[in-house]
Amino acid sequence: MKKIIVLLVPILFAMGCTKDLSTLNNDPKKPLSVTSASLFTQAQHNLVDILTSANVNRNIFRLIEQQWQETTYIDESQYDITTRPIPDNLWNIFYRDVLNNFEASRTTMAVDVTDAAQRQNEIAILDIMEVYTWHYIVTTYGNVPYSNALNIDNTFPKYDDALTIYTDLLKRLDADITALTIGKGSLGNADAIYAGDVTQWKKFANSLKLKLAITVSDASPALAKTAAESAVASGVFIANTDNAKFPYVSATPNTNPVWVDLIQSGRLDFVAASTIIDKMNALTDPRLPLYFTKDPTGGYSGGTPGVSSAYPNFSHTAITTTAPAFPGNILDYSEVQFLLAEASARGYNVGSTAAVYYSNAITASILDWGGTAASAATYLAQPNVAYVTASGDYKEKIGTQKWIAFYNRGIDAWVDQRRLDFPVLDPAEDAQSGFPVRLTYPVKEQNVNNTNRLAAAAAIGGDAVETKLFFDKF
Repeated sequence: MKKIIVLLVPILFAMGCTKDLSTLNNDPKKPLSVTSASLFTQAQHNLVDILTSANVNRNIFRLIEQQWQETTYIDESQYDITTRPIPDNLWNIFYRDVLNNFEASRTTMAVDVTDAAQRQNEIAILDIMEVYTWHYIVTTYGNVPYSNALNIDNTFPKYDDALTIYTDLLKRLDADITALTIGKGSLGNADAIYAGDVTQWKKFANSLKLKLAITVSDASPALAKTAAESAVASGVFIANTDNAKFPYVSATPNTNPVWVDLIQSGRLDFVAASTIIDKMNALTDPRLPLYFTKDPTGGYSGGTPGVSSAYPNFSHTAITTTAPAFPGNILDYSEVQFLLAEASARGYNVGSTAAVYYSNAITASILDWGGTAASAATYLAQPNVAYVTASGDYKEKIGTQKWIAFYNRGIDAWVDQRRLDFPVLDPAEDAQSGFPVRLTYPVKEQNVNNTNRLAAAAAIGGDAVETKLFFDKF
């Protein structure tokens, strides 16, 4: 027995000395590398999720824009953005979960996409999605880290001027549109929106360029006119079939965030807001049953903004919007037609009249939500809807109807309602601040990067929710 032990010890010792112990640090369930395609998909998914979410810790824009009202916990309806660190959460998601993943994908594409033409298309599409993300960051906060952002070696990035950022975003879109080559490879199914269809991405990029141009039309009129006319000449959306929608599915974790936040979570936190219900009732809007359920009286009603509203007493968001596979809409033909209507009203050379584009926009919205061409025609025939007879200037006409069409797209409604000043939204009851025209900078920026934050706050006129941003001139 002793001899056996003596013989085994050297063998075991030798085995122990030659084994590579570093492999013990490898997690067999975690990949050692991630493809550029999977990083792109994750970033795209994260972006649409935050824009679509109904979670009051992150996305409260349906409440600010008085599409929904809260039932029990009414802080966010009253503009409390700090009890839950909403500015921090939104900032983190945009920078960390969206832009960082896009940039990681960009870096990895240089390694795992060997075809140069395909790589060029993929980088252009990725950059278009980054520009889209920056649009929301800048229109939410104002001056933000941009040129020094996403660099892990720079822990104290400076904040760039918002209009300067926006000007650069338009330049980036120009470069991306030029770089896209139809007929060459692309992202394929890694792109959940268009499956890598380069023709569609070119239309999307031009439509986004038009969106950015109109957003700065009061802040930089010459830039806006040039960019808008260029976008239209290059080719924007021409039908609802062009709509950019993220196709959520019935199986988790790729389900509609509204379903996750309300149905899967068993929450009864929201009813319709009286503001949008009253406006749509007054206009006999055919989208009412497409947007909302009926209340116990068989009609449509909503809770007063800022007031606790009993869930059983009012209309709720329609069953279709809470379905697990209801898509996330990030840019559509209706919006593009509204943008063209405004461009025409401002005197830009965009091919047709404001009245034509306005009517097209409303019709496209009604059809996309499941209405009929007949109901759209009847709606537009009303004197208080038709462009040529409805009261007010083009900002009121377009602003009000665009706000209605932006139902379930709260952040987009917020951007344009601030810019156009229509519809006029009365402050919520017991509001804790003035109407929010921006979100404040995150608390973590005060703790970590406060010197640059203070400079940025001073440059925009103060770090308050009432501080108007660069595009909100009136």
